[in-house]
Amino acid sequence: MAQALPTLNLIGAGRVGQTLAHLWARHSVLRVQDVLTRSAESARTALDFIAPDASAASAVEHLADMRPADIWLLAVPDAQIGACAQDLAAHARQRGDSPALAFHCSGAQSAELLAPLRDLGWSVASAHPVLSFASAQTAVVQFAGTPCALEGDAAACETLRPLFEAIGAACFRVRSQDKVLYHAAAVLATNFAPVLQALAEDAWRATGMPDALVLRLRERLLRNLVDNIVALGPQKALTGPAARGDFAAIARQADLVADWDPQAAAAYRALSALALRMAGHASEPPQA
Repeated sequence: MAQALPTLNLIGAGRVGQTLAHLWARHSVLRVQDVLTRSAESARTALDFIAPDASAASAVEHLADMRPADIWLLAVPDAQIGACAQDLAAHARQRGDSPALAFHCSGAQSAELLAPLRDLGWSVASAHPVLSFASAQTAVVQFAGTPCALEGDAAACETLRPLFEAIGAACFRVRSQDKVLYHAAAVLATNFAPVLQALAEDAWRATGMPDALVLRLRERLLRNLVDNIVALGPQKALTGPAARGDFAAIARQADLVADWDPQAAAAYRALSALALRMAGHASEPPQA
């Protein structure tokens, strides 16, 4: 007789929660049980994506409606994780639930936010996949090979590791005190590229470049840049005035950008200083 799969409850089911639960259900790693979101309608929509054929799964409206489960994913925004853990702990205490495993997927917050559950004997952790979850539909396709940072109780991390590896994640441990720096690195690697691209496109349009050519440059430059970074590494892929140590060009461009957008100019100067450092040049021009 086949062994029953561990059960999974989700509190919150945004793009990350939907992606993970969908993959676990599709690969028969976990059995999705109850899903709670801000409304019954959004819970049903999430469950339709996560496990459309799971007849035993339920979209619920209240925490009190959620059944005991082996694993709980608190897939709520960072600011709500602590309060969610307190509510779940009060609910579990009132019902006398057996200790389970609870985790969240915040990159910057540690498992300490789940301390109210640990106080009940639960094991707690955080698990952060380093992936841009632009949409759940896209993320499930891109997820294989994604690095995943595990932090928290050793037992919880050891339980989560094979679950994530079963859906293609490459897991590693990160210390609680390093989570903020770790997540800042992920932000630097992913979140600012769209901002810089949008600034570049706005500047091109300000010079009169046609939209069709702006979009062509978006595709070509970004693809070439990614290919160069992957093939050569960031340092060798660096081009432009900072790579050459051309301080005069940097200063002239920064001044002209400031006339167009002062905030963009501040970013230009700061990033140029970092680029000069990476290229092995002094951050300030040599004195005459």
